[in-house]
Amino acid sequence: MIDMNEPQWYVIQTQFGYESIAKTNLLQMVQINGLQDFIFDVVMPEEEEIVEKNGKRKVVKKKKYPNYLFIKMIYTKDVWYMVKQTHGVKDFCKDFSGIPIPMTPEEVKRIQLEKIAVEDLDIKVGDNVNIIAGPLVGFIGEVKEIKADVEKIKVSVSMFGRETSIELEFNQVEKL
Repeated sequence: MIDMNEPQWYVIQTQFGYESIAKTNLLQMVQINGLQDFIFDVVMPEEEEIVEKNGKRKVVKKKKYPNYLFIKMIYTKDVWYMVKQTHGVKDFCKDFSGIPIPMTPEEVKRIQLEKIAVEDLDIKVGDNVNIIAGPLVGFIGEVKEIKADVEKIKVSVSMFGRETSIELEFNQVEKL
């Protein structure tokens, strides 16, 4: 059973191309109406992509989930109504009864909505880890360095009889 008094992550559908506007408007609405105790975060996941134009490489930010935002909030009918009425927001992802569906912890982890602390990882230098995401999925490596400030971990993996170092994000590994 879901505790409606605890903050949960919800998925919001935005109008086409209005992700940034909707996010800005939601953050302003929270400030103006004093909803900091109900709405905790609004996220528009982006990833960097290298594009080549006229022979020059450029790094651009690309939306991971076009037309969607993720909001961490305590659900009440009043908060739900205010979010829905915000310019740029179309609707929540909801069930057949019309009530927004909170995301599961697995979904939140997979989409990387919450930062992972080193303490939560329970990994230290010298530990063996399983790589669960990225190009080396399924490989096992040894932790060589932990960069908590940027949430990265350097792992040494044996490939083709040679040790190869790779830098991964915290959510791309799990302790063995």
